[in-house]
Amino acid sequence: MPLTLAPVPTIDPALARRVRLVCFDVDGVLTDGGVVLGDAVGQRVELKRYDIQDGLGITLLRQAGLRTAIITGRESHSVALRAAELQIDEVIQDRRARKVPALTALLERLGLGWDEVAFVGDDLPDLGALRRVGLPVAVGNATAEVRAVATLQLGRSGGAGAVREFCEALLRARGEWETQVEAYVRAREEAV
Repeated sequence: MPLTLAPVPTIDPALARRVRLVCFDVDGVLTDGGVVLGDAVGQRVELKRYDIQDGLGITLLRQAGLRTAIITGRESHSVALRAAELQIDEVIQDRRARKVPALTALLERLGLGWDEVAFVGDDLPDLGALRRVGLPVAVGNATAEVRAVATLQLGRSGGAGAVREFCEALLRARGEWETQVEAYVRAREEAV
């Protein structure tokens, strides 16, 4: 039986080319939303599971010259580790989930407008930002409220390839997917 792939969602090319900053929520977007809490010798430990293909999608965005940011309503060392590993440009962890003020300050610092931002979210803390950005994106398992404001609906769920699906759709709309894939592969074929 032949393998059938889900279609990549389409984004208007002009909108895709306008995007200069891509922001991601963490829990429910970069992860499946589950959190494993534990104790190791009196220290709180929080573990999250990240999708490796999502990470490669973010790498390709950065390789294409797009800025990336994580804006999350939880504080976790796991997020800082993953962000450093992927070389995410900006990481904002705010326990009170004040994403609009955080993003406003970031845009002012970077000299960007709301219309130059894509935001990938899944739940109520993301609504304020999603209502303002130029490209609001909902993962497949997003709440009804988030899906209602998102102009792009992904088929895959958070932590299960949704971020990769978005990265590919954005780069394809910009006409850059194949170029970035080939550049990535070539760089890994070179001798050490």
